[in-house]
Amino acid sequence: MHKVMVKGILSKDNGINIYRGCQHGCIYCDSRSKCYHMEHDFEDIEVKENALELLETALRSKRKKCMIGTGSMSDPYMPLEKEIGNTRKVLELVLKYGFGITLITKSDLILRDLDLLKEINSRTKCVVQMTLTTYDETLCKKIEPNVCTSKRRAEVLNILRENGIPTVVWLTPILPFINDTEENLKGILDYSREAGVKGIICFGMGLTLREGNREYFYTKLDEIFPGLADEYISIYKDRYNVVSPRNKRLMKFFNEYTERYSIMNDNEKIFSYLREFEDKKEEKQLYLF
Repeated sequence: MHKVMVKGILSKDNGINIYRGCQHGCIYCDSRSKCYHMEHDFEDIEVKENALELLETALRSKRKKCMIGTGSMSDPYMPLEKEIGNTRKVLELVLKYGFGITLITKSDLILRDLDLLKEINSRTKCVVQMTLTTYDETLCKKIEPNVCTSKRRAEVLNILRENGIPTVVWLTPILPFINDTEENLKGILDYSREAGVKGIICFGMGLTLREGNREYFYTKLDEIFPGLADEYISIYKDRYNVVSPRNKRLMKFFNEYTERYSIMNDNEKIFSYLREFEDKKEEKQLYLF
């Protein structure tokens, strides 16, 4: 871990990343890509020392309330958060200034902040986005080694549902020749249906590889699945989009399943929902009127 001072924290799309880098060790992580110009080891987490001060200034000066998003580049609930607590402090600021929040995570540490998530959701909107890729517990620990497995994440989704907090699942990435099976897909979809998720984001059955994360991914494949990296290189070479040969059949299964159970599966509609701010106090006043 190391600390830095930064010039800004809130993007033009109202996104924030309190940390840079991640400790979860997922073998496919796009955030390792060189295009993001990270000047330190990915596991040497960068903590933005003045992030909370900058965020409070930004929220205080905003004329219009909106949804704030976090977790797109690094998980806000990586193990370091237990020690530092900056994600919880972000939630406190979001609540203080009357904004909504949506968080992307793989970690059950988010339950630590259930009190704040519920309070924000009672006033505006809080949506938790949980990544689920691998139903098999043993396989999940191989490709996402330093975070709770999908079974535990599904338990978290159910706890959030019981507390009235809407959820969305990211079904991505699906790794060719590893978890691109109908059995895996059905397991993740069953978890999502049982948890009553609002929608499932899916970009097809495959993953993306760029300079930086491609090399790391292949190194890990050599360690975990000997010979598979050579197969990838033979088939996909240096492509950015690495699509499973089972994509068509699995996407048909995905679409039929989600439509059967009325789970939103249109990515644009889901993203629109995530961006849409709600003022429940104002809605209640209009209802009473």
